[in-house]
This record gives sequence, structure tokens and C-alpha cells, in this order.
Amino acid sequence: MFRRPVVQVLRQFVRHESEVASSLVLERSLNRVQLLGRVGQDPVMRQVEGKNPVTIFSLATNEMWRSGENETYQMGDVSQKTTWHRISVFRPGLRDVAYQYVKKGSRIYVEGKVDYGEYTDKNNVRRQATTIIAVKGMVFPEVMYRCESWTVKKNER
Repeated sequence: MFRRPVVQVLRQFVRHESEVASSLVLERSLNRVQLLGRVGQDPVMRQVEGKNPVTIFSLATNEMWRSGENETYQMGDVSQKTTWHRISVFRPGLRDVAYQYVKKGSRIYVEGKVDYGEYTDKNNVRRQATTIIAVKGMVFPEVMYRCESWTVKKNER
């Protein structure tokens, strides 16, 4: 039943090597993250000389679970883990809207990709940083009938 759609999806991401051994094999890959959480700080717009500005903010996501002997009857202790994510918005229209509308405590949805990088801190120590590069987002106001999306059209990028 699901064989045909699965095969079609796999063909989209993997290209098979041709009979010639020296041919180049190209594979598609996927780097996508979807986060729903609360903003930890008001966005900051930074600009390094000679580079485009970037809007940066932190986003907290929570994971909750019950621990104990009888989880099905809702007995036991509730445990929670909060994970903080660094969100960077580089696209011109998107970064401006995020800077203007995203505020500390806002509940937002972010879609993007994971980026791993290195930098040197003030003490000349090399550090590693994991960042989510946002490509799409949505702010959820406390009143849910009005929801502002900060997805940018192609011509605004």
C-alpha cells in the first residue's frame, strides 16, 4: 500500500550511481528544523562590517513526561526539560519583520535549518555554536484569532 509513495520519496532524495564508475554521484539531503516555543529575549539586530545584518534571539522549547510506575493512569511525577535554541534570521524581509514583531515571551513557530559554526571569544578561545537559521516563522499572539505570519515572499528576500 505505501510502497509506491515511499519509493517515489526516496528517489527524490537519492540518485543512483550510473554504470560508469567515474561518474559523479549527487545526493540530495535534508536539513530542516521545526520549533514551537517561547522567545527568551527581545531580538537583537547585529551587523558585522562588510556583511548583511542579522536578527538574533533565543527560543525555549519544553519537553514534559511522566515518570513512575503507572504512567497510563497519570500517577507519578511530571518531569520537564527546557532546551534553549539560538535563532538567526538573515533574509532581509524576514529579519526586519522578526525584529519588529517578535518580543520576549511571544509564542512562535520557527522553521529553518541547523548550522554548526566556530568562533573565537574575547579570551582567544575557540568555541563551537549551534544556530537555527530561520527561513519561515509565525508569531502566535495570546488572542488566537489574529495570527501574524512572518513568511516572506520570494521577491522580498
